Amino acid sequence: MSTREPPGSLVPFGALGFAYFASIGMFSAYAPLWFQWLGYSTLAIGTIASMQAWTRVVVPYGWSWLGDHWQHGARRVELIRTACAVIVLASLGLLMLHDMVSVVTIVLLIYVTNSGVMPLCETAIAQRLTTPRGLDVGRYGRVRVWGSIGFVLAVGLGGSLLQMTGIDALPAFLVGLFALLAVTAWRLPRDATAPADGHAAVGVGIWHTLRQPPVAWFFAGVFFIVLAHTSLNAFLSLYLDSAGYSKRAVGALWAVPVAVEIAFFWTQGHWFARWSAHTWMLVAAATTVLRFAAMAALGSSWPLLVATQSLHAVTFAAQHAASISIVNHHFPGALRGRGQALYSTLGWGLSGALGGVAGGAISQRWGFEAMFAGAALAGLAATLCCRRSRALQAGNEVSPAPHEEHSPGHSSFG
Repeated sequence: MSTREPPGSLVPFGALGFAYFASIGMFSAYAPLWFQWLGYSTLAIGTIASMQAWTRVVVPYGWSWLGDHWQHGARRVELIRTACAVIVLASLGLLMLHDMVSVVTIVLLIYVTNSGVMPLCETAIAQRLTTPRGLDVGRYGRVRVWGSIGFVLAVGLGGSLLQMTGIDALPAFLVGLFALLAVTAWRLPRDATAPADGHAAVGVGIWHTLRQPPVAWFFAGVFFIVLAHTSLNAFLSLYLDSAGYSKRAVGALWAVPVAVEIAFFWTQGHWFARWSAHTWMLVAAATTVLRFAAMAALGSSWPLLVATQSLHAVTFAAQHAASISIVNHHFPGALRGRGQALYSTLGWGLSGALGGVAGGAISQRWGFEAMFAGAALAGLAATLCCRRSRALQAGNEVSPAPHEEHSPGHSSFG
């Protein structure tokens, strides 16, 4: 297992997360408006948005498989750098080519390379922060929070900049952020991906672990939680624009959830010392039902939008931290990279792909309120799955040793 890392050794990972999620934030919040400016239909925009999820069905596992096997995990930095360089080169095409075939091709190439960056990076971070008591979620939160800071700054400043320059300037801003991502990738230390800390138990492979009932129900819960959130990721900007909100307001309503997300990540060591990772998954799923049911009923109300966006601290931040902890627990050592990839694939890939297409079709035929109602139902399914996973895990776990009880900043299960 990893020993405690000096604080400065995690700075490059925080910088990479900052640049990565800043580019994600700018693209997620404003690319749908740019596509609309280019004349694409709502269904077409939803389909393009879903391509990112479709690439996550297969691509992250391929990147992580290569990362796990290439010199036993010692070459992940080179893979991250290669992916970031391709992203920059591909994004330059958006400055010149605006026909739908070219745009779709370029966006697909960005998605394919982009989908490998974070699973590889998360694997390296988890490897450095895993102790005999499990993942140090407190320190993990202090690294992951910089991704949220990058996201909120890009979305907040991006709305104001695009209000002044016009939405046609979006590709130039994206190229700049992708270039920053490439620079931070080249700043990662060469020892950031030392060989995996230990090996999977003899005879225990990735698919054997995935078939374990607590693990299978956990991934089902993640699938439905993310499926619900697709209604925000792909269509929130279009919904707010249709309701008459300015681009500055759109940016502000994207920034609210990330602001509370930052607060949660920074203090999550305190919260996870109180409840187990599986309990946090259940709470996140139940809160997802409340969040989207409220948006379906009264989503056009500005105060209610702020309130529901604030619930992102639980429905995303707590869910993500709990998921990383659970994956790290069930997929240790030589399985860690592919475990993180499965989280991207089964959690964010399949659900996002289906949600993008279905959300576009539902909103085009019945309106955005019907889409949010469907998201609430997905949250209900997630609640049932997470409840089952928690019960099965509690039945499998032995009682923790006395020194492991209530360990601040470390994850627990059951």
